[in-house]
Parts: sequence; C-alpha cells; structure tokens
Amino acid sequence: MMRNWKSYLLGGLLLFGAAGLGAQEPPLGPEAMPMEGGPGGPLGGRMEILGFGEMHPGKVVTGAPYSAVAVTESQQALADGNTINRKVQSNVFRDSQGRVRRETTLPGVGPLAASGRPHTFVMIHDPVASTSFVLHPDTKVAEQLPGRGGKGPKPQGDLQGKFSARMEKEIADGTLKKDDLGVQTISGVSAQGTRVTRTIPAGQIGNNKPIVITSERWYSAELQVVVKSVHTDPRQGQTTYTLTNIQRQEPAATLFSVPADYTVQQAVRGGPGSRRHGPGAGGPGDGAAPPPAE
Repeated sequence: MMRNWKSYLLGGLLLFGAAGLGAQEPPLGPEAMPMEGGPGGPLGGRMEILGFGEMHPGKVVTGAPYSAVAVTESQQALADGNTINRKVQSNVFRDSQGRVRRETTLPGVGPLAASGRPHTFVMIHDPVASTSFVLHPDTKVAEQLPGRGGKGPKPQGDLQGKFSARMEKEIADGTLKKDDLGVQTISGVSAQGTRVTRTIPAGQIGNNKPIVITSERWYSAELQVVVKSVHTDPRQGQTTYTLTNIQRQEPAATLFSVPADYTVQQAVRGGPGSRRHGPGAGGPGDGAAPPPAE
C-alpha cells in the first residue's frame, strides 16, 4: 500500500517548522509570506519556501518555459549550542502551456520517520487538462488529486484585500515594515527584492523583549516565479529557498503526463476516516497506509 500524498507534503512542511510557526503567530499577509497567485500565511509561506507555490490552480503562467533545481535549506540553533541543519532539493519543470512538474525527495523524518528512509514523489499540475497528480515511483502509482468540480479557482480578491488591509494597519502601528531591496541578478535571472519585517512587541506572547521576524523575497517578473526567499525567525532559525541552474529551454512533453506503467488512483480526500478508491485501496479509515515492504 502507499501513503497518502498529503503525509509526505506535511512531512516537508513540518521539516521546516510550519507547525511551530503557525501555532505562534497569525499570517503576515501576501507580501510577508507569499504564495504565487494568492495570499500567504504560515502554510502558504512554507509552501513557497519548499517550492510548491506553482502547484496550486490559482495561477497559470504560459509562454515562459524553464527547468531548474530548487534548494531549500534551514539552520536552527538550539539553546544548548546544538544546531539542526536540513536540506531538501527538487527538480522543477514548467512548459510553455503552464504545466508544472516537481520532483522532490524528503528525508525519513516527521511523518516519514516510520519508514526510516527517504521518499521521492513527483507532483504534476496540468492546467490544460485540468488535472493534478502525485506520482510515487517506488510503487508506480499515480494519485489523481480532487478537482474543483468545474467551478474553477476560488475568487481570491476578498482575501487578498483583507491581507492588504491588515498589512496597512500593521505598517501604521509600527509592527510591520516593508522595504524595497531593488533589483538583483540571481541564478542568471533579474529579480525584484522585497523585505517585510515584523516586530512582535514585548509581552505579546510572553516574550520579555521584542521579537523581530524578516521575510525576504526575490521575484522574477520575466519567469513569474520566486527565485529566492529567506525567512528568519529567532524562534525557528533561518530557511532559504533558491532556484538554481535555471534553463530556459522547453522541457520534454512526457514529463507532464502519467507514465503508461503507472496505476491511477483517486487521492484521499479529507483526513482520518477517508477511504481510498481504486486498485490497491486500503480498508476503512486507511488515510495514510504504511509504505510497501522492500
């Protein structure tokens, strides 16, 4: 049997501290913790930091194909002087039609610890066919993610407006500061930089001194992707996402389709108690079956 794809993604998010961040502070808004085509927040920001910002259906970029290697690194210093360093690397591809493929290997930590070994999975988002899949090379199973029933992407204008209003309020009261960092060339691509600094006042969460959190973002208007982001929080450490080895050629079309020797299943919808459908389905409540034996 195979694991629910969400457990692997959650493993990556937990690997870089999304749960801890989300539990301690509210969303900062689209500029502070951005996600391509939509508002951010702790989860959205960590999605972008892990490079999954392009995988959601809210935005389709056409006419700007590329391939690259995305590297996510984090450093966390513990009170006893110990340090925790983590690194995740992905291969990412986007074609002229806006189809996106991301190949990621997550280490065996968090929800993956039970397996004790790394797990590689591939996410494909195809806005042309209105389909998205998670491929599991170890089992040759393709999980088709649930669609939106033909309704199209949810309107995000109202939510975007609320985040913008909140940012303006926090800028006015001095807890949030936004700086233009100008233009730099990163990995051979011109990118516009923005830094958002948020200060949690002393006493707000039991802290005896102010806590300063910064989110730096370098966005390429030409590729319409974030080529680098740096999130620094003294409670969590620093996490850096960088798009490297950027190639502007058209990727092979076969990268955006499910291989013929894969079995297609419907992805689990919901949490515990959900039932997987299709060949190799687990029993009732099998929301995240253990990995196959080697």
